[in-house]
Amino acid sequence: MNAELKPLDEQVIVITGASSGIGLTTARMAADRGASVVVAARSEEAIRQLTAEIQADGGEATSVVADVSDRDDVREIRRVAEDAYGGFDTWVNGAAVSIYGELEDVPIEEMRDQFDVNVWGLLYGSLEAADHFKSRDREGAIVNVGSIVSERAILQQGSYSASKHAVKGFTETLRMELEREGAPVSVTLIKPSAIDTPFPDHAKNHMDEEATLPAPVYAPETVARAILHAAENPQHEVTVGAGGKQMTVLGQHAARLLDKVMETVFYRQQRTGDPPRPDAADGLEEPTGSLEQRGGYEGHVAETSLYTSLRQRRELPGSSALGAGLVAGAVYAGYRLLRNGGDSSRDAAASASKAEAEADAEERRLEMPRL
Repeated sequence: MNAELKPLDEQVIVITGASSGIGLTTARMAADRGASVVVAARSEEAIRQLTAEIQADGGEATSVVADVSDRDDVREIRRVAEDAYGGFDTWVNGAAVSIYGELEDVPIEEMRDQFDVNVWGLLYGSLEAADHFKSRDREGAIVNVGSIVSERAILQQGSYSASKHAVKGFTETLRMELEREGAPVSVTLIKPSAIDTPFPDHAKNHMDEEATLPAPVYAPETVARAILHAAENPQHEVTVGAGGKQMTVLGQHAARLLDKVMETVFYRQQRTGDPPRPDAADGLEEPTGSLEQRGGYEGHVAETSLYTSLRQRRELPGSSALGAGLVAGAVYAGYRLLRNGGDSSRDAAASASKAEAEADAEERRLEMPRL
């Protein structure tokens, strides 16, 4: 990568999808760390409230009411940032909508709408940001929020998984094109594990039960820290949470085993057992942002990820002891989940905790002086 990025407290950061969840958490954290933020979302009330909140705390913020599926709206985000601050240093594509249900039960029109936001909205934002940096010969970062399902699809979120696979493919291609032409732009893909946000509450749900998240689940702050680290330090990809990394490693080394885990354990973990709420709103059809960072997940929520911290600070190769440990741990965890399906949530959380502990041990080993 050809970019030398500014410290966060000297940056202007554009964040889409800033009215809830990861986007909201990132906006608040960036402002707390001294960055000026341009926050964008469809919900005018929520986005204005967020701007006022940041300004009341002594921060610098500007808001844009925008639907990223509309390219003109995305261009307006860029225009506002340029008019208000003379430009920006990092663009975070965080807007996304979710759908739960079997592929045969989800209307094709809803899948198209989802792709308009998750894929085309991200593409519009990335291209606007790249053009801004290149046309002004300005160093900067594009940070795209994908998902752990950018690597491995999950049942009952098939169209969402497909959209995040597309995000990964587009992000990788954009990075290579910019590097090849020597543009001063860093392009990073962030791949969160399951995160305690209003994601299932805001989803369009075609299941016969309320939707929830498969364990292990991490706090949105873990993702926000990864995003802001990438805003200062050029990186290719960052997986947030050892639990999600275990899933992708298992898919690479024991794909059939992961299929079975998905078809049994993960299938059940995404269903609460309660009937869907008939009056539930969903983000696919209308804005649902109400400045909620957390989603109220009832199980254990990991507030940190040592695995992600270690990877970001050291960027160890996959052949490290940590990588080998994750392969063995992932395969063991997969068999244990299948064997003990009744306690699957507990086992998944325990497996992720073990992986985080192994990351901590590896970090300590690497920091010891060589004799």
